[in-house]
Amino acid sequence: MSDERLPISKTYKLFIGGKFPRTESGRSTLVEDASIGLSAHICHGSRKDVRGAVEAAHGAHKKWCGSTGYLKGQILYRLAEMMEGKRAELATALGENGMKEVDASIDRVVHFAGWTDKYSTVMGGANPVSGPYHNFTIPGSMGVVGCIAPDSPALLGLISMIMGPVSMGNTVVALVSESNPIPAMILAEALATSDLPGGVVNLITGFKEELVPHFASHREVIGIHAGGVSDAQRAELREGTAINMKRVCLRDGSLDYFDDAACSGPSWLDPFVEFKTIWHPSAV
Repeated sequence: MSDERLPISKTYKLFIGGKFPRTESGRSTLVEDASIGLSAHICHGSRKDVRGAVEAAHGAHKKWCGSTGYLKGQILYRLAEMMEGKRAELATALGENGMKEVDASIDRVVHFAGWTDKYSTVMGGANPVSGPYHNFTIPGSMGVVGCIAPDSPALLGLISMIMGPVSMGNTVVALVSESNPIPAMILAEALATSDLPGGVVNLITGFKEELVPHFASHREVIGIHAGGVSDAQRAELREGTAINMKRVCLRDGSLDYFDDAACSGPSWLDPFVEFKTIWHPSAV
């Protein structure tokens, strides 16, 4: 008998509701990471998977948006810690210059974690009004945001798409890189061991041509944040606004995701916030 052991090829599941279910379609795709050193089977997500992920995100929204800004920041910082522990694995899946992308991704999580308890002070406040009233503007979350990640950079692009909405108290359903989904699935393992409640971030693997229409048409998806989509897909996502008044934010295809100035700050938060104005009578 041969002593040579056959390695077990990994099958990456979807990440929905904090768990790792198999796709209901029963389909999978064999992919290799950017280093051509790891082969794996990736679930071929379907419309039903997207629907299940949106339900999980919707169910998690009330608890997540009700958490304090400080707590959200601490939880996202914990995610950065979990990613730090997977730096080598993520870098291997990303290939050449992978460590640079991993470090940039971790730093971006920390950046958005820092905004969770500061945004309301920076963008909200008391408004001067005429009459015996106090008037306040308070930012709040929207609901479920659908995120379409660019194919490259596979990890940093995904982090840039999801962290803004999540830091503002939204929950997300994200379609990850089509050409190299393995880093996103390794990220899912970090998400599962972080303190982020199940359902806040849901990751779907599959093909944009097949799944983007379902993101555009789903009534429970109240916002879209997309990068790396074709002109036809951009038009389709914009047409989805007519269904339930989705707020659609499409990033330019030439965007450099390694440029911190271009991929951070309030402009990456504003599209995923609802501003509420409160009037309160004051003593004359």
